Amino acid sequence: MSIAWVFPGQGSQKLGMAEPIISLPGAEERFALASQLMGRDLLAICRGSDQTNHDPADLNDTRNTQPALFVVESLLVDELRRQGREASLIAGHSLGELVALYAAEVFDVNTALLLLRRRSELMASAGGGAMTAILGFDRTQLEALVADTEGVVIANDNSAAQVVLSGTPEAVSKVSSQLTCKRAIPLPVSGAFHSPCMATAATEFAAELDQVTFKDARVPVLCNADPIPTCDANLLKQRLKDQMTTGVRWRETMDTMASQGVNTVVEIGPGNVLSGLVKRSLPGVATIQLSSAADLGN
Repeated sequence: MSIAWVFPGQGSQKLGMAEPIISLPGAEERFALASQLMGRDLLAICRGSDQTNHDPADLNDTRNTQPALFVVESLLVDELRRQGREASLIAGHSLGELVALYAAEVFDVNTALLLLRRRSELMASAGGGAMTAILGFDRTQLEALVADTEGVVIANDNSAAQVVLSGTPEAVSKVSSQLTCKRAIPLPVSGAFHSPCMATAATEFAAELDQVTFKDARVPVLCNADPIPTCDANLLKQRLKDQMTTGVRWRETMDTMASQGVNTVVEIGPGNVLSGLVKRSLPGVATIQLSSAADLGN
């Protein structure tokens, strides 16, 4: 059996997502560490109840979403490791790529949280753009419209039937209105993520990455910017630098999994977005969702 571990990104967060994993070894300590580094009580933000004095909307703030998802997903990874479970390939969607690199032991928890603090701050401050999800479309028409419209790119190529456009509000609206599709859904985001609009943020994040030592991955990683499997530390770092301004090539990532003989995809984290994409795109590939201690047999 060839198994791939995949990690969802921003958009998969939900209130209460910490509760099913808080009993895992080291969970409270990891939330405490993340809260100290971020300067905010991430566990309370994840809970988002009246008793915590946190607005439920706080979890959707990019600066909170990214580190909170990392803590949840990384704790599930640690428990899988304790149980002796391994993957043949690892991949993450957007933010999930940093969890994937942690899972492949490219860097440790502290390094990951420091990188996420900077990444989330930069992405939250890079405003002025727009993103729209497109469902059910003709790819030839879409690619022609994007090529002919300045200021818009395909940010997330999620599957044959689902993409996300990113760019200036005017350009994204123009392509969305001219494209024949089943649905066009504007997304509630603060910026044009995974597009050239993030160039300044990407340059600053690259400088942050240059201060960090990456180790060769224990398991091949499929990166968003280039889904060719690699364990090479320098290549993984460069691809992470490229990620902020280039698209998430998830459709090709799934194709690579199929070509590598993956027959089971395990989605590690809240929700089932990536599992759904696999089910619709890779018939015959089994999917498993792990989001709680109970899912791991605890």
